[in-house]
Amino acid sequence: MTTALLLHRADGAPLSTAFRQAAFGKVDPFAREREIAWEGPGAMSAGRIGFVGEVDVAHYPHTEAIVVVEGELGLVANGAAPRVLRKGEGAVIARGTALRIQAASRAKLVFCAAAAELPSQPGITPLRADADFKPSRSLPPEVLLGPAPQCRSDNVFKDELSGFQAGTWDSTPYHRIVRAHRQNEFMVLVDGGVRFASPDGSVLAAHAGDAIFVPQGVSVGWESSERVAKFFVVQEVALSA
Repeated sequence: MTTALLLHRADGAPLSTAFRQAAFGKVDPFAREREIAWEGPGAMSAGRIGFVGEVDVAHYPHTEAIVVVEGELGLVANGAAPRVLRKGEGAVIARGTALRIQAASRAKLVFCAAAAELPSQPGITPLRADADFKPSRSLPPEVLLGPAPQCRSDNVFKDELSGFQAGTWDSTPYHRIVRAHRQNEFMVLVDGGVRFASPDGSVLAAHAGDAIFVPQGVSVGWESSERVAKFFVVQEVALSA
């Protein structure tokens, strides 16, 4: 049974998630380094990358959020100042972006990528822990096992073609029932911790620095006892009957 998938543990603990080495598309710039943990409807994929060296990309072939979990990664887009992502920092690379990717020593990344046939507006959009948070929708009372949380978000990227949305989100503590997840969701916890409950009663605990992917339709619960902040990517797709 598929549940929440751990893509990275900040404390270096071993993962039970299965990864397979594979490219994401025919011209993937990370083809030799990419390890996929999940791929499914909506041409979305999530996993991890270990990269060292330098590669020039004339047109980035898909839209991808990356977060550095170890080392440093340089991104140099045409016409923009070089950007260095350090541990705990992330960015969204839009389809069609021309850039150079470089790492002097091995960098470890987690990723969530989505494909589409048409190009989007090229560029690199940072994911920021010190986000410009604005109040966002809370949860409906019928799914809560306690007080309603106060939620905030900073939605910095949206691609209408693939349904790929990314940003930073935070919330006060809350407890939610086990229910079908409404979207594909990639998250990297920036602050706090979460306990993800499965229908069989098992619990997956995640903490700051951990990366998780929850596929749409998977039954999972949420329980937090402190403020939680996360980078996120979400995508809602039409599931076959």
